Amino acid sequence: MLAIAYGCVLIAALLPYIWVVVAKTSGQRYNNRDPRAWQARQESPVCNRANAAHLNSFEAFAPFAAGVIMAQLAQVPAERIAVLSVAFVVLRVAYGLLYVGNRHLLRSLVWTLALACVLALLVMAMLGVATAAP
Repeated sequence: MLAIAYGCVLIAALLPYIWVVVAKTSGQRYNNRDPRAWQARQESPVCNRANAAHLNSFEAFAPFAAGVIMAQLAQVPAERIAVLSVAFVVLRVAYGLLYVGNRHLLRSLVWTLALACVLALLVMAMLGVATAAP
């Protein structure tokens, strides 16, 4: 079961790169010599939303990865870690699709649910350590 959670960490680590590919292929001809200035000049809403999903995926990754590792170290049952990890990845893929698709209200709901998965991992880890302490 823990392999599933670790696989989810790998997928979550790759998600930012999926959204940046969408951004780079949705805008005007990509310029790899000056990518940040290129992005700043883009007027395509899809390109800009995909770039925002890219940046947000980086922001979401660290707390998720930490939550998985902390929960595992605190001996939270592997099944719980796996379920929350799969839910997080599914929600984050949906988040990116909703962001690119300009579905802002549903995107915000999905973002909140993914955050809840991370918070659950962190709280379970904290409680696991607190109850194991002598």
